[in-house]
This record gives sequence, structure tokens and C-alpha cells, in this order.
Amino acid sequence: MINIVVGLGENENIIKASSQLNTIDDLNITLVKTEDELINAFENPEVDAVIRGSLRASKVIKAIKELKSESKINRTTYINTRGDERFSKDYEFLLAPVGIDEGKNTEEKITLAVQAADFIQYLGKKPKIAILAEGRKDDLGRSERIDESLKSSQELTELLINKFDELDNFDNGSEDISKNYSIKNYYILLEQAIEDGNNIILANDGIFGNILFRTLVLLDGWPSYGAVTLGIDEIFIDTSRDQSVEGYKRSLELAYKLAKLRE
Repeated sequence: MINIVVGLGENENIIKASSQLNTIDDLNITLVKTEDELINAFENPEVDAVIRGSLRASKVIKAIKELKSESKINRTTYINTRGDERFSKDYEFLLAPVGIDEGKNTEEKITLAVQAADFIQYLGKKPKIAILAEGRKDDLGRSERIDESLKSSQELTELLINKFDELDNFDNGSEDISKNYSIKNYYILLEQAIEDGNNIILANDGIFGNILFRTLVLLDGWPSYGAVTLGIDEIFIDTSRDQSVEGYKRSLELAYKLAKLRE
């Protein structure tokens, strides 16, 4: 039996979403009304996954970071068009950083990229990382800010290639630079990164990533399954307090899928 605990705040869409999954025989969904109950569920080894639902983020996220203080915790939005009739093909990817205070420096982005690649590997896929910047490659010289972004993105690309070359789970002994992953600097060309099927899109910083998230998901309707928490063994999915029934249902489906992969 897969046990998932979800926070129930003022948005009752989570109740409707949970009821739509009651036909799954090996799934048990428990709704809790307080942040303390949700935190207790996170600590409970008999709980397979926890979803924030519509409870407040501040107390829950702070508690998780305190409980896992030895870990470098990051969040990444998981988007998957599978089964959505608005899209002509199935395409899944992680978008990060999406918190406006995340991805502040190169070290943080390297950690995030490695964690995201581990997650994609966990799903049985080859990590394909697209690095973004605030201009095209030939925009160098247009302003100090653009120059800094372009140079930073190229430095990050080179550092990530070297980093992945050192990691046993990504180094398959090939001389090909792609090996069992790929890393490419797309500069500002998000559309090309998506067209090429990259499954990890690494924004220049959290502000840039947050704008991309709002544009793709909130305005253009790309289906988000919530923000997956990286850097910890536990399954925790962060969701908005204003999410729709379909949005909460997708988060529940993702939590169930991730828990089943561990069986």
C-alpha cells in the first residue's frame, strides 16, 4: 500500500483531486489540516510521500530544512505534457531554479543540476541539460549585465561538463562528450532548448526561472505536477495554495509514481 499524506488548507480542490484517485487499489491518501500534522507525516517512515497541498509553505519548508539540515535542498518544477490533448507530443522536463532566492551563484546551480540529473536518471531517462542566459551568444558587448550573464553561463557549462565527467553514475567511459548525459549552453534560446527535447532547463537565476515558470505554466498552460524537492531521500512535493483540481491530481499522480519506483 502506498501511503500519501496531503495538507488540506482553505482550498478544497485537494479533496476533489483525491477522490478522483480512489479507484487505485494500492493507494491510501490521508488529508491533514495543520502544518504540524504534515511535518509529522514527513518524519513518519510509514508514509511514502508528502504533498503540501494548500497549507502554508513557510512553516513546512522551514521545518523540512531544519530536519534535513545536513542536506542541500532544492526545488524544481516538474512539467509533463503526457496525456494532455493540447500538446502534439509527450514531453517531460524539470525547470529550475524557480524560487526567486534560489540559484544565486554558480555553486548552487551546479548542485541543482546534479540533483536534477539524478532525478531524471531515477525516472529511467538520460539527463539532457540546457543552460540559459540573458542574451544570445553574439550579444556580448551590449551591456555589462548581458556580458556577465553570457560569461557566467559559459563558465557554468564548462564546470558542469567537468563535474559530470567525475561522477560515477554519469561517466560511462565514453570519449564522447555527451556520454550518458548531455550539457549545452542555449543562452537565451529557450524555444530551441525545448525543441531539442532537453529534460532539464536551468535558468540564469531564480528570478529568471520564476518568470519562465509563470509564463509557461500559469499563462500558457503547460501542465505542472508541482515542485519536486531534491537533495533528500523522502518524497515531498510542494504545491500552490491556489492550485486547480487537475493540478493537485497531477501532483498526487507524481507522488504515487515516485513511491512505486521505490518498491
